[in-house]
Amino acid sequence: MSKLNEEDLEDARRKRMEEMRGNQSNRKEYLKRQHGEVHQILDEKEFFGKMKGEEKMVCHFYRNSEPCKVMTKHLRALAPMHLETLFCEIDAEKSPYLTEKLKIFMLPTLALVSKEKVMDYIVGMDDFGGGGDDFPTKNVKLVLQSKGMVDEEGERMYALKARNNGEDDEHAAEVLKERVKNIRQGKKFDLNSDDENSDFDD
Repeated sequence: MSKLNEEDLEDARRKRMEEMRGNQSNRKEYLKRQHGEVHQILDEKEFFGKMKGEEKMVCHFYRNSEPCKVMTKHLRALAPMHLETLFCEIDAEKSPYLTEKLKIFMLPTLALVSKEKVMDYIVGMDDFGGGGDDFPTKNVKLVLQSKGMVDEEGERMYALKARNNGEDDEHAAEVLKERVKNIRQGKKFDLNSDDENSDFDD
């Protein structure tokens, strides 16, 4: 029995090492494609060019307003944590053709792109907490995660790296704190959001 357990542990270690090597390879590829920051898109041509070859892309349609500035702040916090996703933003008022084509009617709006298609939208701020603009970045992360746009593993790896490097990253510290709390208590964040249907026609 002991020998079997040792073999199981060794097999688990081997699989974990293979997973880590795969993650490192993916990380290099994402950085090569300039993931890790929020890119400013100038027009519809660049928008469609950016989505080519991307598995996951989140595009923030914004204007010069306080709610849009809040959204930009949260996306800038998430982008380096989730290299698996390309984050970008576009000034909706300077791109009327694209805004009309995608039926954007409220700002901020996040267009969720997967495999070169706009699959869904997050309109306004209500899904992230409602009742104003003051909500934590993790709310944005959890909504995007529920829609398959970000992975838990990417954020965990970033947070561990920040801690090991002694970086003063408030959100990364909060990620690790929340993860430990959830593991100890077996709790999960409940979005309490009926978000299954898009607000727009296909």
